[in-house]
Amino acid sequence: MKKITFLALTLLLSFMTTSIFAHALWIETASNGKVGQKQTVKVFYGEYVANERDSVAKWYSDVKEFTLWLVGPDQKKTQLTLTPGVNHFEGSFTPEQNGAYTVVVSHEAKELGGTTKYHFLSSADVVVGKVKPEALHNPNVLKLHVDDAVAAKVNKPLQLKAFLKDAAAKGKTVSVFSPSGWAKELTTNDQGVVEFTPLWAGRYVFEVSDMDKTPGQHNGKDYKATWKGATYSFEIK
Repeated sequence: MKKITFLALTLLLSFMTTSIFAHALWIETASNGKVGQKQTVKVFYGEYVANERDSVAKWYSDVKEFTLWLVGPDQKKTQLTLTPGVNHFEGSFTPEQNGAYTVVVSHEAKELGGTTKYHFLSSADVVVGKVKPEALHNPNVLKLHVDDAVAAKVNKPLQLKAFLKDAAAKGKTVSVFSPSGWAKELTTNDQGVVEFTPLWAGRYVFEVSDMDKTPGQHNGKDYKATWKGATYSFEIK
């Protein structure tokens, strides 16, 4: 009986840990903007594919203490002021010139998940004028990029490229979450690219993950690996 009880408890804890770290942090903002017009940016945590946006009070560890940065066309990095809502944080900026803007988050959770450190990353591009964003404007160590998200359309093949330390991230899993609740996992090729054809209009959230098995210490605790999850989000017409 004790063995059965222990096994049941182990399975339950395993399920709880998996459930927690199936969550992701993602950014929602319009893919294009205008000079002199306020651009609203919202940051959520939860499971997009299940339409679950967790209450800020229930975000894992200290994830709600993340910092939101804006990288402008001149690559100047500015911290954005955030206002908490019930299930998200909201910030804004007003573009002063044409060009490509990128909003980014990079936050390592204070608490370990067992012996794993969790690093949440997210980004979104905002185009002002007739330009295309560049992947290298995004300072995150792990990231996804689309050359022209504004032109993304239903039934039109779309390519995403994954980068790890600014190099093509080959053999990485990219999860595609659609607004309809459909999800799919793809694997990047040698150029770090995945391709898929969107079937529904609306906002998509994409996530690329990486597991680094280099051990270390984080806040005085030993860890055996670091999980990184980087999301990228935009609307498809």
